[in-house]
Amino acid sequence: MVNTPDELGAWLRLLLTPGVGSESARRLLAAFGEPEAVLAQTETALCQVVTAVQARALLQMPAGCPELVQDTLDWLQADTHNGTTPQRCVVTLGDADYPAPLLQIPDPPLMLYAMGKITHLQQLQATQALAMVGSRNPTPQGRDNASEFARSLAASGLTVVSGLALGVDGAAHEGALQGARAGQLATIAVVGTGLDRVYPRQHRDLAHRIAQNGLILSEYPLGTPPLAPNFPRRNRLISGLSQATLVIEAALQSGSLITAKQALEQGRDVMALPGSIHSAQSKGCHALIKQGAKLVESAQDVLEELHMPTPQVQSALALDAPDQAGGDAPSGLAGDDENAGDAAERALLRALGHDPVGLDALQARCGWPTAQLQAQLLELELMGQVGRLPGGLFQRIGQA
Repeated sequence: MVNTPDELGAWLRLLLTPGVGSESARRLLAAFGEPEAVLAQTETALCQVVTAVQARALLQMPAGCPELVQDTLDWLQADTHNGTTPQRCVVTLGDADYPAPLLQIPDPPLMLYAMGKITHLQQLQATQALAMVGSRNPTPQGRDNASEFARSLAASGLTVVSGLALGVDGAAHEGALQGARAGQLATIAVVGTGLDRVYPRQHRDLAHRIAQNGLILSEYPLGTPPLAPNFPRRNRLISGLSQATLVIEAALQSGSLITAKQALEQGRDVMALPGSIHSAQSKGCHALIKQGAKLVESAQDVLEELHMPTPQVQSALALDAPDQAGGDAPSGLAGDDENAGDAAERALLRALGHDPVGLDALQARCGWPTAQLQAQLLELELMGQVGRLPGGLFQRIGQA
């Protein structure tokens, strides 16, 4: 871990120098050793490793660097013994505490900021972690699948790695926090901002709970805002920390597919949940499956693919769960007065099926008056059994 102001200052100066990227920085470190030694070289010596423009830039103090060093020191030295402020640290490439799985990827970050259960950093093993990613705008079923799969997999001992984004990422973190045992590293959030801010703001409380029961990691200096290029880049760390990447829902053009691609490039496995052929959020998963990704229908499928012990209780997708209502699609209400409400619910759920459906099509299936159908849909929605999708569509939500 970085422990002294001089050491921190040298690392930040090296990484913040304009025109010197991570690849050039690694060459300089390989040639001269620690950052202090790099910065002590003459322009002539530096030109043996990098360009003349880069060498001259290295001899100048980057704008804002001294202030950033002080801000980072203040952040590191915050009182973390009060029970509410999470532990913080900065680790650099070559540190004993640097996460071992990231040493196996092509472009490991030279500096990594960590907050939370930092004592677990040195113990991180890819074989004990699974990346879960997906749409920022999932279907209700997709959100439930992410939460339930994460809960079951965390209960089986896996650490769930994701990106703290809205949608599937947030649901995966929540599920892992619910399923993890006491003392277990429940989840890791890899973010695209500095650790002194939370993005998106809606996840402030979630980030706090992750810091208490997991880890939040970033390769970006404090103060870094949520810049668009940072998020695809951080995805390589999500997949790199994990044995495999599970994609829950993804459109054909999405960051989740970037993560899956990076996982394959890193030699990691990729798995995907199938979905409705009518849902744009399933197209990316179906494309991955066509390309050879493992089709996953249950948490047990994931554990078997990772060669881990499987739990006694299998977590299955709703499309595989038996339809307890039984019978054919309804043509109207049936049953006595006492059971009419339950019968109506079961009948409407059968009519919904598992694909998104519009109000007109649903009315054609069941033959109910519009007002009655809308009232019953609202009741099922309030019960959490039906989700409302964009475009006036409805979808049945099953237990993941």
